[in-house]
Amino acid sequence: MTRHPHPLLYLDLLRSALREDLGGSGDLTTDAIVPEGEEATAELVSRGSGRIAGIRIALDTLRLLDPQLDTEARVDDGSDVESGTTVARLSGQARAILSGERVALNLLGRLSGIATAARDAAAEAAKHGAVIAGTRKTTPGLRLLERYALRVGGATDHRFGLDDAVLIKDNHVAFAGGLRQAIERAQAGVGHMVKIEAEVDSLAQLEEALELGVDLVLLDNMSLDELRQAVRINDGRATLEASGGIALANIAEIAATGVNVLSIGGLTHSVTALDVALDFPGESKK
Repeated sequence: MTRHPHPLLYLDLLRSALREDLGGSGDLTTDAIVPEGEEATAELVSRGSGRIAGIRIALDTLRLLDPQLDTEARVDDGSDVESGTTVARLSGQARAILSGERVALNLLGRLSGIATAARDAAAEAAKHGAVIAGTRKTTPGLRLLERYALRVGGATDHRFGLDDAVLIKDNHVAFAGGLRQAIERAQAGVGHMVKIEAEVDSLAQLEEALELGVDLVLLDNMSLDELRQAVRINDGRATLEASGGIALANIAEIAATGVNVLSIGGLTHSVTALDVALDFPGESKK
């Protein structure tokens, strides 16, 4: 089971999102229409099929507006649901529910969309013993939650941030004056606990990187034949990661080349959110 982020790591983010939506005057519509103190029961309902991620996060969003909100998650993160499934039920201050609805649904829908896409991608890669990794192409400020959703979907982590590991890309190589110089500087500049990955776009660069003893090699936009050759050249020495132009339709054939990891930025930067709604199944009460 994927470990849920501790609330202390994301509550400030939720507060910021609510402040953005409420602005300086609060919810003008709800405050004008719904009497103060009125209570209601509502349900979070999936309008599409997919994998759920972010139930607790959505409910925590609403609890920031009504700390006494009574909530019941009907499914756990990681559950695959069909359209029409009630994923949570909540009762409390009607104003709080209505005012926090959009932020809660935005987060739940986006995280569930990411988890769903990651689930489908991971299943294709697993057919050939490879894994799917997300990237740093996340929504600014939402990386913690989006990377959590990737794990819920079955993907693995790449670097969380710039301080996790060394990833030498083409611009670093250009500034260093060559791949060898960049790798040697990185090896001299970090401790023995830090892994080093080098991005290469040719088999010659791959051989150079392997000669210098890098831990991982990112094979950038290589053809299927080049990927197969890279696996043979590598012969198990480093972890091989394929990247660039990877989509659900070609994951299986890329994984079949023998690479270890397929990294896909599209799982976060251009994913389609799962449609989730908030419904009031019964009349509110004072």
